[in-house]
Amino acid sequence: MAGSDHTFPHPPAGGDAGRSLLGRLNVIQGDITVQQVDAIVNAANSALKRGGGVDGAIHRAAGPDLQRELDTVGGCPTGECRISNAYRLPSKRLIHCVGPVWRGGGANEDKDLAGCYRSALELASQHGLATLAFPAISTGIYGFPPDRAARIAIDTVLAGLGDFPSIREIRFICFDTATADLYRDLLAEISKRRA
Repeated sequence: MAGSDHTFPHPPAGGDAGRSLLGRLNVIQGDITVQQVDAIVNAANSALKRGGGVDGAIHRAAGPDLQRELDTVGGCPTGECRISNAYRLPSKRLIHCVGPVWRGGGANEDKDLAGCYRSALELASQHGLATLAFPAISTGIYGFPPDRAARIAIDTVLAGLGDFPSIREIRFICFDTATADLYRDLLAEISKRRA
């Protein structure tokens, strides 16, 4: 991220509190639809209609009742989330986040992506959901640079966990090795700075 003129949310200060927040984060390479957590987070589109990628996989695993419920919601603006039942998924609920399409970095993409993570944490807290599994929101067809997106995700979640102590665990579920390594490297970097 060298040379970036964009600001990112800043994680809480170091010390024991900062290290304990890091201990609530896990990186897993695998299938988000099999995560046994309170809420699986979906990378949704603004119409909340079945799409491709993570969204398509979640819809296939949850079954047709998911789309029927989402059709009653009326969509969701970019940077926000909506909650639904999980149906045939192993989680209690689904949180649908609408990430931004990458337009070069000058169209509030960073702010909107951070808004997704913050909104998901707020919904989880309001609904008593203590464990969440996040995909790499906006990094697929929406084209958000994966390294930038990972930093925003981690920084926003770390900042938010201080505000939502009832959330015990966040899993970043990465589809491929490269993305998982990116998240692990960023967490190691943050941990080293806090040591």
